[in-house]
Amino acid sequence: MGFFQNFLGRRNTNPYGEMGFTDHIEDLRWHIVRILVVFAICAIFVFFRVEWIFDHIILGPAKPGFIAYKWFCWLAKVLHIDALCLSEINIKFQNTELAGQFVMALSVSGMLGLILSFPYILWELWKFIRPALKPKEVRYARSFVFWGSLLFFTGVLFSYLIIAPYTLNFFGGYQLSPAFQNIITMDNYYDTLSDLILGMGIVFELPIIVYFLSRLGILTPKLMRDKRRYAIIILLLLAEVITPPDWFSCFIVFIPLYILFELSVLISERAVKERKRKQALE
Repeated sequence: MGFFQNFLGRRNTNPYGEMGFTDHIEDLRWHIVRILVVFAICAIFVFFRVEWIFDHIILGPAKPGFIAYKWFCWLAKVLHIDALCLSEINIKFQNTELAGQFVMALSVSGMLGLILSFPYILWELWKFIRPALKPKEVRYARSFVFWGSLLFFTGVLFSYLIIAPYTLNFFGGYQLSPAFQNIITMDNYYDTLSDLILGMGIVFELPIIVYFLSRLGILTPKLMRDKRRYAIIILLLLAEVITPPDWFSCFIVFIPLYILFELSVLISERAVKERKRKQALE
């Protein structure tokens, strides 16, 4: 009975988290166990459909009929910007290892299992830190799971639908010499796509990170505004690294990153006001 109570998270009944160090470690252990169980369930679910998922989702941006390419061409006609409409790509893939395709199936299952279980991971993180918060702090941070998940999935979709097609279109069609033919290894394609997707998902968590750093007094809106010029340079470099080396692709990625930064400044300002209000009441 005690095992199921621990697994379901009912062991700690103290609302203010007044536990010893050993109790905190035990509590954290069960949070990690539950996260691993949910992650494994999601990964197994993906694994049973991995062939269809790999062909239609993972390889989607590498196919000429990918839906994002149709959107870009439609937008190109509306805005009269030819650079938006990407040319058709014809990427050939190869597998160079005996167990390569099976290992790839496991990797895809793990990555998508992580993405699908991300809201639950945030939920368990929230449950772990919640007992240490006061009622007012709980009210302020109650939407942590919702906004964290929304930002993460927004970054994932933005990368998958916009960044990945431009990146693959440029590098997949680039030739140093006609004597060389681009035959991409399966591992290289997947590593590039997964790095883009997970990387942008994490980058889009910036407002959440800024909020908590501001609540702790580590970050202030004044500091962010004073360092805005450096932030712009860093965001431009990040956009340049992520996208092919042309100004339009870089611009497409830079704009949402900059909006995210400005949103983070406003969030930092609000968090600092809440912290000062709390200190004044104390």
